[in-house]
Amino acid sequence: MKERIQKDMIEAMKAHDKKKTDTIKSVKAAIQMEEIKAKRDLTDEEIMNIIVKQVKMRKDALSDFEKAGRNDLVDSYNEEINILNEYLPKQLTDEEVNVIIDEAFELIKPTSQSDMGKIMKEVLPKLKARAYADMGKVNQIIKNKLSKI
Repeated sequence: MKERIQKDMIEAMKAHDKKKTDTIKSVKAAIQMEEIKAKRDLTDEEIMNIIVKQVKMRKDALSDFEKAGRNDLVDSYNEEINILNEYLPKQLTDEEVNVIIDEAFELIKPTSQSDMGKIMKEVLPKLKARAYADMGKVNQIIKNKLSKI
C-alpha cells in the first residue's frame, strides 16, 4: 500500500496535479506519524484505517463548510475524498450492510439498547472481512433497529 501511495504521488507530481499531490502528501504524513508512534512499519490494514480516518475528517468538515456557504471548500474536500477513496476497497451498499446487521440481530436476539455492544461485536468482523463500510452509518442503522424493539 505504501509503495502504491508513493508511486501515485510521483505520478501526480509529474502530471502537475497539485490537488492529488497535496492530498497524497497529507496521507503520507499521517502514515509517517503513526509509524513513528508505533516504532515500526504499518500493515496495509493499518494504513487503510488511516485513510478511512482522513476521509472521515474531510466528511466531517464538509457539513461545516456547507453551512457556511463555502462551496469552494466543499468542492475541494469532495475532490480530496474522491482521491482518498481510490485507496479504499469498494464500500458496501446499504442493503449489504443491512443484511449483515439483520443476521447479527437473528443470532443475538437483542432485547434493549444495552445490547448494542454485542451487535457491534458480531457485525464488525464481518464488515471488515468483506469491504469498507461507513461505521457512522452502521452505528445509526443498529441504533434505529434497537429502538424498534
